[in-house]
Amino acid sequence: MKFIISGKNLDVTDGLKAAIEEKIGKLERYFTPETEVHVTLSVEKERQKIEITIPMKGNIVRAEQVSDDMYVSIDLVEEVIERQLRKYKNKLVDRQQSAASLSKAFIEEEIEEDDEIKIIRSKKFGMKPMDPEEACIQMDLLGHNFYVFRNAATDEVNVVYKRKGNTFGLIEPEF
Repeated sequence: MKFIISGKNLDVTDGLKAAIEEKIGKLERYFTPETEVHVTLSVEKERQKIEITIPMKGNIVRAEQVSDDMYVSIDLVEEVIERQLRKYKNKLVDRQQSAASLSKAFIEEEIEEDDEIKIIRSKKFGMKPMDPEEACIQMDLLGHNFYVFRNAATDEVNVVYKRKGNTFGLIEPEF
């Protein structure tokens, strides 16, 4: 695994690099040696945050953890990534293509499925064209965290969602 470590509002010390490479390096058995692991460490007030992104062919494995100690955050994020990888491995349909970044030993390893995805509700609704600001207002009126709509400017299906800090996000898919 190739680590790309960066810091926001903090200097990445040799101790932090060593802790990341040791802890996240335990996941090495899941990946091929060429797999890149992007690690971003940041500090906001008392919050010590680590974000890990592992681009894989057609997918991205991503996790972030926040605590008051960066070393605790590193420990927590490693567990989250490992759990995600086990779930992802069980969901692979085309193992050769989708699993290009995963090691052969991990793919062949048998893992019991612990969390089966169950869709318990399906919903259909008409979508009138609107702008993202109008979609945000509609989302607030409904009391939801996200809202799917047809963008009047692009005639594409978009999603607006609530973010931390009372801000909004817009998802515009690329085809």
